[in-house]
Amino acid sequence: MKLYADRPVRALFQLTSDALAVLWVYLWVNAALELREIINRLDRPGELMRSTGQGFSEHMDKAAEQASKVPLAGESLAVPFTNMSETGESLTAAGDSFRETVASLATTLPLLVAAVPVLLVATTWLPARARWIARASAVRRSGGMSPEARARLLALRALTTAPPARLAAIHEDPAGAWRSGDAATLDRLAALELRRMGLKAR
Repeated sequence: MKLYADRPVRALFQLTSDALAVLWVYLWVNAALELREIINRLDRPGELMRSTGQGFSEHMDKAAEQASKVPLAGESLAVPFTNMSETGESLTAAGDSFRETVASLATTLPLLVAAVPVLLVATTWLPARARWIARASAVRRSGGMSPEARARLLALRALTTAPPARLAAIHEDPAGAWRSGDAATLDRLAALELRRMGLKAR
């Protein structure tokens, strides 16, 4: 597998773009993790609401239990405490709901923050690098072919990928020259393809 070009300038450009892509992903993933920590800190109010509601309900339940022991009027005395206990349960439920919302945000928002930049890299830089590696690796494997066959193959790639202006600078009818097997034109087209990819003839 051929990862980098043979020509220093092209290889330096590829190394720089690779480093920037990795740095880009790292920074956004790190930002997402930091955001997750910040959002998780918002869980504290919900935890306080829950614990306060639970404690209040427990105290009211005990008070209602004690009030119910009063002869004759026990049940009537216990009603207000029972009602206040339900208020504590509502506060506990609100705290649980708040914590669930925070937990959902702590998962969703950081995921979006990391996913969008990573997806951007995956749809722009990565395909371009993968195509270059595949083509450069194929050129490298073609080194086992005869010089004539290799030149013909590289010339064909130049015909299908190089700008028309650069092809016209080599021959007025490069496709016709390729079909006729014009050795000089094939060599120039092959050299053009190698230069475009930043590779050297082996």
